[in-house]
Amino acid sequence: MDIMFFIQKKGEAKPTHIMYKANLSYNSLQEYLDLLVSKGFIEEIKDGKRVSYKITDKGLDHINEFRRIEKFKDAFGLD
Repeated sequence: MDIMFFIQKKGEAKPTHIMYKANLSYNSLQEYLDLLVSKGFIEEIKDGKRVSYKITDKGLDHINEFRRIEKFKDAFGLD
């Protein structure tokens, strides 16, 4: 979720920036990015050799649902 939150906040984010913000190794980051792309939560944007990522509508729906569940959990004092 840290990856998706960061990409949403930036609008479009480069892998290196995501890696530092999410405190991940390069290999772990690539695995997560590949998974998120394959699930349709983010999309890869290529501009020549440069790559960046942005949230899809499906990703935004997932973020909103996650926040709704967190709000519900907090309202009832659940962990």
